Amino acid sequence: MFANTNLGVLSLAFPDVCNVPVSGVPVPTPFPNISISLMDIPVQFEVIIGGGLGENLITISSMTQGDEAGVEGGLESVMFMGPARTLLGSFTVYVGGVPCTHLFDLTGQNGMLPNAEGTSLTPAQITVLVFS
Repeated sequence: MFANTNLGVLSLAFPDVCNVPVSGVPVPTPFPNISISLMDIPVQFEVIIGGGLGENLITISSMTQGDEAGVEGGLESVMFMGPARTLLGSFTVYVGGVPCTHLFDLTGQNGMLPNAEGTSLTPAQITVLVFS
């Protein structure tokens, strides 16, 4: 799979169940949750892949999108538009001493205690492959 960088990996999680106020009553409603690596906070600056900084398991996306209407927070994380992170990375390739992340890795989105689990769907670069 292609190694993830901060150049535009799109991660999608569904359903991200958040409470939506309807006539003053919170109603659990499923939303898609999208995280884009352009908003990631880089933790290493030594490994550059295809012009972008390589990402590892410590990299955190500052915020997610798609569940803006769920202003009373998610059922599990009690957050909306919360941070996202990769939960499972490479077993053999390391970036900055921490396992590398790559396409189709499992992601936890909308909080450090994730409200939704998803996967990274689009490659940010198509030159470096991580086989592990």
